[in-house]
Amino acid sequence: MTADAAAPALRIGPHTVWPPVVLAPMAGITNAPFRTLCREFSGGKGLFVSEMITTRALVERNDKTMHLIRFDGSEKPRSIQLYGVDPVTVGKAVRMIVDEDLADHIDLNFGCPVPKVTRRGGGSALPYKRNLLRSILREAVGNAGDLPVTIKMRKGIDDDHTTYLDAGRIAVEEGVTAVALHGRTAAQHYGGTADWEAIARLKEHVPEIPVLGNGDIWSAADAVRMMRETGCDGVVVGRGCLGRPWLFGDLVAAFEGGGAPAAPSLREVAAVMRRHAELLGEWLGDEERGVIDFRKHVAWYTKGFSVGSEMRRKLAMTSSLAELDAHLADLDLDQEWPDGAEGPRGRTAGSKRVVLPDGWLEDPYDCSVVVGADAELDTSGG
Repeated sequence: MTADAAAPALRIGPHTVWPPVVLAPMAGITNAPFRTLCREFSGGKGLFVSEMITTRALVERNDKTMHLIRFDGSEKPRSIQLYGVDPVTVGKAVRMIVDEDLADHIDLNFGCPVPKVTRRGGGSALPYKRNLLRSILREAVGNAGDLPVTIKMRKGIDDDHTTYLDAGRIAVEEGVTAVALHGRTAAQHYGGTADWEAIARLKEHVPEIPVLGNGDIWSAADAVRMMRETGCDGVVVGRGCLGRPWLFGDLVAAFEGGGAPAAPSLREVAAVMRRHAELLGEWLGDEERGVIDFRKHVAWYTKGFSVGSEMRRKLAMTSSLAELDAHLADLDLDQEWPDGAEGPRGRTAGSKRVVLPDGWLEDPYDCSVVVGADAELDTSGG
C-alpha cells in the first residue's frame, strides 16, 4: 500500500511478515539460489517459500529431497511447502521437520492442477473429499508443535465443483494459521483471469485467520490493488516474478510508500542472469549443472528485449559461465526496459477437462477411494 493507506504486517503464527508478500513455491524455480536473489532485491523483507516437497520422499530421506530442503543461513523464517495425500505420511513428515529443526513454517499444497496428479485424486482434486482434507490437516497441525501450518489451494475442480469455502472453514477448525487462494479452478489451469472476488468471499468466510490472494499479480501495483479490492491480508506472487526477482524490491517500495525503483536495463538484467547461473552452480556443486539448470530462465529474463531468436537459442544452450558471459557480452546491453516485458509470463494454458478417479465426484465426504502414492509427483504447486 502507499503511505496514505498502509497495510498491516502479515502474521504467520509467531512470524511477522512485512510487507505482506509471499513468494509462491514453484517446482524447479524457487530453490535456494532464486530465493537468495528475491531476498536480496527485497532487502530481506517478505516470506520466501521453498519449492514443493513431497511428504513421502521426505520421510524416505530421498537424496534430492534432502538437498532441496536445505536453507541458506540468512533465510529467516525458513519456510517449506509440503505436498502429501496420505494423512499418516503427512504427519510423519511434519514431525520430522519439527524434531530435526528443518524449518520454521510449514505450508501444505492443495493447488496442483496437473492431470497426472488429479487423475489419482491429488492436488487440487483432493479438497473435494472434505474428510480426507480434514484428516490431513489434523495430522499436520497435530504434529507441528509450535510451528505454524498454512495451506494453499485453488477455488475447486471447476465452476460446478468449488471447494474453497468449505476448505477454508475446515482449515480454521483444524487450527491452520492462514490460507492462500489461487483464484482459479483446476479446470482453468493458468488460463483466463483469476477470480479476485473469490478471494474476497473467502476472506469474509474465514475472518478468524489471514487470507492471502494469488493469481494475476504481474506488478507491484497489481498486489496493492488486489489487497484493496479483496480485503485480503497478503499476496502470494508466483509467475509474475519469473525472470524478475527484482519484483520483490518493487513490492517493498509499493507497500512502504517509497518511489518505485527504476526498471532495469538489459545490462542490469544480464548481470542478474549471470549471478543466478553462478548461484545455481554453487548450490548444485557443479558449474555445468548450474548453467544447464539456468537455461529454463533465459526466455523469462529476456522477454520483450530485442535479443533475436538465434541469440536466445545460444543462451538457452550454454553449459559454462564463460560461454554465458560471451553470449551476454554480445547483446545490445544498452536497451532500456521494454513495454513488452510487462504483463503475464510463464504458463498461460487455458481450460482443460479435469481428469479424476472414477466416482470421485459422487460423494464429497466418501473417502473409500484410496489416493495412492503415485499422486505425489514433483510438479508445480499450482
